[in-house]
Amino acid sequence: MDLIHWPRGIDPRRAVHDLVAMSRSIAIDARWNPKAGVWIATSEEVPGLVVEADTWPGMIEEVRLVLPELLDVSGKPADNLSLTF
Repeated sequence: MDLIHWPRGIDPRRAVHDLVAMSRSIAIDARWNPKAGVWIATSEEVPGLVVEADTWPGMIEEVRLVLPELLDVSGKPADNLSLTF
């Protein structure tokens, strides 16, 4: 029987529990509007999410600020989120 050598810090007995703790991914559609000179972020998964910002980092920060409140209003949990732009 082959033995599996798990990397340090990985406990195979907790594998199922680790899956439960994984983050939920939300896709954010971010587009540059050259006429307005701003980034615009929306998401089909989060009704009401429309964010504009002059810079990419600013847009990401704005999304992170408003997203928990929008999720709360829609009755979805806002913990353990992973955003994909």
